[in-house]
Amino acid sequence: MRSPHTFRRLNKVPYTINNSNSKRMNTKQNIPTTTITRDIRKMDEKTGNIYETVVIISKRANQISAAIKEELSSKLAEFASSTDNLEEVFENREQIEISKHYERMPKPTLIATEEYLNDQIYFRNPLKEAEKER
Repeated sequence: MRSPHTFRRLNKVPYTINNSNSKRMNTKQNIPTTTITRDIRKMDEKTGNIYETVVIISKRANQISAAIKEELSSKLAEFASSTDNLEEVFENREQIEISKHYERMPKPTLIATEEYLNDQIYFRNPLKEAEKER
C-alpha cells in the first residue's frame, strides 16, 4: 500500500517549461476569449499522452497568470494611497479602465493552449530523457 506522500510525488511530472515570450507578454494575440472545442488527438500528438499535455499547458498557464498578476499589480500600485476617502474611490476612472482591460483579456489557460498548439512552448521531461539514456 502506497503512502499519500509517495502518491503525491508520483503525480508530479518534472517538466521544464519555457517560452520565448515569457519575459514580455504579447496580450494582443488573436486568441478567442471564450471556450473552444478542441480535438484531443491534436493535443496529444507531441507527448503521446493527454495527461502530460494537460500538465504542460497548466504549468505554462500558471507562468502566464503570474506574469499578468505582477503586471496588473504594478500598474495598480500607482493608484495606491494610504488614506482613501469615498470621493477618490469613485473618481478614479483610470484605475477602473485598467481593471476592465485585464478582465477582457483571454484567460491564461486559453493563451497557454494556443501557444502549445502553435509550437511556441519549449518543454522537456527529464524522466523520459533519463529512460532513453539507459
